[in-house]
Amino acid sequence: MSSENERQGGGPESAGPEQLALIRETVRKAKVPKAKPRTWRGAALAKELPVARVVVNKGVLHLDQYFDYAVPEELDAAAQPGVRVRVRFGAGARNVRDGRREGGGLIDGFLVERRAESDYSGPLAALAGVVSPERVLSADILALARAVADRYAGSLADVLQLAVPPRNARAEAKPSPEPPPPPAEPAAATWERYPQGPAFLRALATGGSPRAVWTALPGPHWAQEIARAVGATLASGRGALVVVPDGRSAGRVDAALTELLGEGRHALLTAESGPERRYRQWLAVRRGAVRAVVGTRAAMFAPVEHLGLVVVWEDGDSSHSDDNAPFPHVREVLELRAAHDKCGFLLGSTSCTVEAAQLVQSGWAAPLVADRTVVRAAAPLVRTVGDGELARDEAARAARLPSLAWQAVRDGLKTGPVLVQVPRRGYAPRLACARCRTPARCGRCAGPLEAPDERELRCTWCGTAESDWRCAECGANRLRAQIVGARRTAEELGRAFPAVPVRTSGRDHVLDGVPGRPSLVVSTPGAEPVAEGGYAAALLLDGWAMLSRPDLRAGEEALRRWISAASLVRGQSEGGTVVVVAEPTLRPVQALVRWDPVGHAVRELAERAELGFPPVSRMAEAVGRPEAVEALLMAAQLPPDAQVLGPVPLPVADPGRPRRPGDPPVGERWERALVRVPPGSGAALAAALKTAQAARLARGGGDPVRIRIDPPDIG
Repeated sequence: MSSENERQGGGPESAGPEQLALIRETVRKAKVPKAKPRTWRGAALAKELPVARVVVNKGVLHLDQYFDYAVPEELDAAAQPGVRVRVRFGAGARNVRDGRREGGGLIDGFLVERRAESDYSGPLAALAGVVSPERVLSADILALARAVADRYAGSLADVLQLAVPPRNARAEAKPSPEPPPPPAEPAAATWERYPQGPAFLRALATGGSPRAVWTALPGPHWAQEIARAVGATLASGRGALVVVPDGRSAGRVDAALTELLGEGRHALLTAESGPERRYRQWLAVRRGAVRAVVGTRAAMFAPVEHLGLVVVWEDGDSSHSDDNAPFPHVREVLELRAAHDKCGFLLGSTSCTVEAAQLVQSGWAAPLVADRTVVRAAAPLVRTVGDGELARDEAARAARLPSLAWQAVRDGLKTGPVLVQVPRRGYAPRLACARCRTPARCGRCAGPLEAPDERELRCTWCGTAESDWRCAECGANRLRAQIVGARRTAEELGRAFPAVPVRTSGRDHVLDGVPGRPSLVVSTPGAEPVAEGGYAAALLLDGWAMLSRPDLRAGEEALRRWISAASLVRGQSEGGTVVVVAEPTLRPVQALVRWDPVGHAVRELAERAELGFPPVSRMAEAVGRPEAVEALLMAAQLPPDAQVLGPVPLPVADPGRPRRPGDPPVGERWERALVRVPPGSGAALAAALKTAQAARLARGGGDPVRIRIDPPDIG
């Protein structure tokens, strides 16, 4: 009751002095204790289930456990499993009053369980408050987060920070609409191009849980095909989740779902939506009002009810690997969800990663591919600089734009736009044989070799010096590193074709689409806009720069980038042509010419199995100060079959250059060690490193070490 109401209704202020004094005396003599919010000193506890089990927002590993708190009676109704709470943390066992622990700083957390009694024998602190009665954390997402934390040697609190978006009070106050009835089963349409496509949709529509690795045909139909898979799952009364690498891809799937199912049947979860709208959409999913989700990386934890299908598009894109601890990958998380929820799984791409090939080879998923005749009709004609071109143009191999490329541009501009893909700046070249261009690798662990400051060769994985290197293919002992140019590509093409407009698409300005009129579009990999009606031709320049990156995945990534760009070109039957400027005998170039990404991935997988490379083996990365990395490895009870590679020093960060996440601080010398184990020991490796890291942190054991399981870039 407000003071204004009291005055108008004859409250204490309108009473006489004697009556007011009597009221005050009565209040002073009252025996009922006054409970203080945030400490609830003297407050009665809930009569049933008076203990709340809470995961606090502390991402340090030695605090990766649940903490028990007492539930005041006034919070009994609101303190339900899944709600956000505020608790006091760090008070210490000595700060106890009337059998209740007090003090400590306020911190956020999630209430995960109500219990009748606590496993902890000492006094409990009380819940400081319930932030909101909205139950944002479901039991399924909690179990998934726990599994992800264990797999990646991380903490549950860190995973929950990725899984549950920040609260927005205005979005929470708005009710979600009623869920619509299941739609009708969609027609197969372009899925008919795949022999097993209609059967895959039919299995989803009838409540089945098929698992497939889908090698999508080039062209614009992949978004509509994903939408039809989602529609078939919704027709069975279940939910579906689609995770794509970027906002542009999410927009295409969003438009396809709206066209197929209509408005209100799916939620779009991307960073471009803004915090309020994104949280409102997320709440609609959590409340069961929406059962289909399409989004970028963070959507992998979306709390879809009755999940029937998870979809990953372009799993080889680096955007699918989170830059925040514990660094989970979308593909691995959705594999866990598919196994836990017993739902369907679809991994789709116009290319094929080695991990996707392993899923098929192990029998965990089935291949979903088109016949070769259909592939050849849908794919453009791919040409490269071969012996015939060299006979006509002796400088073609060394030229950045050989005559074949110029001819393709001239012919393409007669009928439509031409795409020119140029590797972005920052591609560091790998050392290779000067005669046959085979990458130079270490004789001990097969890691890539480098020559820092043009001194002696050494391995970037194990640090072993290589004093007498010879190429394993041809026996030569000379090395080379390709110099990457491509800074003035747009200007050069503009001068060569002055009557044709030149557009650029890259990191600073990414185009979503271009008209079907003749034009030149210069783009970095991954930023290629979609052309209306498809490109007439495409040039893939500086292929050696992409293949020479100091990365185990250089060939796989180059092929994925090339196929992604070439998929935007018209089919061979419509005159579409792609010219790749790279050594024609290299495996990724040959796979592009044949349009055979699956065959390339299978061969890469066989080689990695022979050499013990991921994903056949499991690998962990430990990065930090030299003494900290050494202490961690000494303390860790690694599996008996573990092999430690390194440590090797990392480049010292230049004060004038921007730092990427995880780079050493400016001026500090850090080292990196890799720990490799064979199949079956991955869980033991993650547990050993997590236990050692937690023990060091609990003792205050010096500088931290960053641990990353299955790092995407191991050199």
